[in-house]
Amino acid sequence: MQLWISRRQFEGIALTAATVGLGKLRAGSGGSQAIDEVLRAGMQRRGIPAVVGMVANGHSILYSGAFGARDAASNMPVGMNSIFSIASMTKAITTTAALQLVEQGKLKLDEPAARLVPEFKYLRMIGFFTIPGGPSLVPVPKPVTLRHLLTHTSGFAYDTWNEKMFRYAQSTGTLDAPAITDPPSPLVFEPGSAWQYGTSLDWVSRMVEAASGKSFEAYLQENILKPLGMNDTSFILTAEKFDRRVAVYQRQPDGEWRENPRVLPAPPARPTGGGGLYSTAPDYIRFTQMILGKGSLHGVRILKPETVAQMSRNQIGSLSAGKLKSFRPERSADVDLHPGAQDKWGFGFLINTVAYEGGRSAGSLAWAGVDNTFYWIDPHRGLSAVLMMQFLPFVDKEAVGMLGDFERSVYANVAGRT
Repeated sequence: MQLWISRRQFEGIALTAATVGLGKLRAGSGGSQAIDEVLRAGMQRRGIPAVVGMVANGHSILYSGAFGARDAASNMPVGMNSIFSIASMTKAITTTAALQLVEQGKLKLDEPAARLVPEFKYLRMIGFFTIPGGPSLVPVPKPVTLRHLLTHTSGFAYDTWNEKMFRYAQSTGTLDAPAITDPPSPLVFEPGSAWQYGTSLDWVSRMVEAASGKSFEAYLQENILKPLGMNDTSFILTAEKFDRRVAVYQRQPDGEWRENPRVLPAPPARPTGGGGLYSTAPDYIRFTQMILGKGSLHGVRILKPETVAQMSRNQIGSLSAGKLKSFRPERSADVDLHPGAQDKWGFGFLINTVAYEGGRSAGSLAWAGVDNTFYWIDPHRGLSAVLMMQFLPFVDKEAVGMLGDFERSVYANVAGRT
């Protein structure tokens, strides 16, 4: 059953739940109260069902706040331990797993990925469209490598943000097809020739499995999640934790919300690395703290410092990253988180080359999940932040507005105290 909520009904729900915010910066801190108010007031003004925010430096939590309701029916307040679908925030963790194996010599950045992914032997590239014959597929002129996959220069694309892939999926009836298919979905350009967000990291997880001899879930739990204390992060949402799961909403053309059915999801048959993790703000902030700590958190080393330095550097040369035109507006608006600037991609992260006004420094690292979960890592200021919401479309103007309000408030009230 789907639940439809009018704007007026929603405002009543939000107002009740928003009074249960959990703010923390320092005892008696006016900065904490200021950020609380930004999130609380912004949630009501923008019509956002729930929001959780968190800020940290490399060793401690500087702010945490949770506002709104878990779902419309229960009106149960969200808390810091509420569980969100983090979608593509999974990708940075997948990248970390692959780079651990690079450090060990079990994976190589520049060898053909087909050595470990046999499906790549059948890769094809979309050539041109004929009327009425549909798309033509042509041979791929060079092999896809792990470097291509980690930097989104492989040619794999989502049908949401690439016209060629959208037209291909429409014409072949494969919209919403699984990220991994056999044979693989075709590439939209020659590997290494452009940047395009897509399913590359799903294939990276197959390489991690092949190189490690473990299932992807087991590898992440043993080598990243458990060592970092990310005990609520998994591809599997258990019945014991389901009560903490925040409902996902879909904004309708008239501005009203449709709440998706809140049911316990079946465990995935075989998780992939492009998305699918469930997590909490406190869990994910620990991952960002590890990056701030140059691969280490509280004495636990996940990556070498030189590997984190690689992740934090431009890996796509003169190409531009992060700007995406949407061909499925119900799923995403056009993506341009840094208008007027040319951003880059490292390994796992979008990198802004110039500072955000009133916000993150140049050289900060960031990405997001399609249900409007966001994070950034600012090595220059020694600060990271996570902001979690649960609704579509991605980068809805109100979600981006909330992110901007939160970021400016963080730098006005927290950054100077790190």
